[in-house]
Amino acid sequence: MSIRLSAVTSIRNEEARLAACLEHVAFADQIVVVMDRCTDGSRAIAERFGAKIIEGAWDIEGDRRNAAIQACDGEWILEVDADEHVTEALAAEIRQVIENSGSDWHEILVDNFIGERRVRYGWGASYGKAAYPGLFRKGVKTWGRQRVHPRLKWSGAKGPMLKNRVNHYVDRGVSDMIRRLDNYSSARARDMRETGEIGSTANNVRRLFSRFIKCYIGRKGYREGGYGLLIALFAGLYPIISHIKAKLEDD
Repeated sequence: MSIRLSAVTSIRNEEARLAACLEHVAFADQIVVVMDRCTDGSRAIAERFGAKIIEGAWDIEGDRRNAAIQACDGEWILEVDADEHVTEALAAEIRQVIENSGSDWHEILVDNFIGERRVRYGWGASYGKAAYPGLFRKGVKTWGRQRVHPRLKWSGAKGPMLKNRVNHYVDRGVSDMIRRLDNYSSARARDMRETGEIGSTANNVRRLFSRFIKCYIGRKGYREGGYGLLIALFAGLYPIISHIKAKLEDD
């Protein structure tokens, strides 16, 4: 039987979250799990779901994601992270789309959760995602060679955004949000040092304010209370912290 839809996730030591993720993509014709230097029980979990398993080591996030896409055998690919759950409504919509779409890729809306709290507004500007291009035909999507927020290259036509949302359990609380900012900015600083594109302090200070306004006002982060304020603040701090790390720190 031909594989119409492959669901793929690329992970590193995600045994605490992997089973729940894979349960929510069991509707796909194939599950692919790419394991990056996993030392926990992730492999046993993937095997339990009958997944196609690819093991290796990748220093660049974009390279790992491209390896995950290449490992898929389906005509269509659904790309999810280990902390994301595809709802039943979204699964049904995906099945309908791949049977009828004349386009090559579609964006999926995201409901982000901090702990048990759904936080819908304010995300973006490299700190979080409100939507992402997660459903696509094989061969049309290529990730760039960056460690964090890799750039995307497309060779197909964009279709309508899907109506249903994926649930993204992004952070457990404020401490997780702070750790994520630290991890993102460190990875971004390494990319900046390698390319020599560190930028100017003045420009990154300006971006602090423009990104804060974009997330807090433009993307209505103010509707989320304290979480919305933190999201906008961290989105603004991300470029300037990455810039300072790139200037002052070595790998």
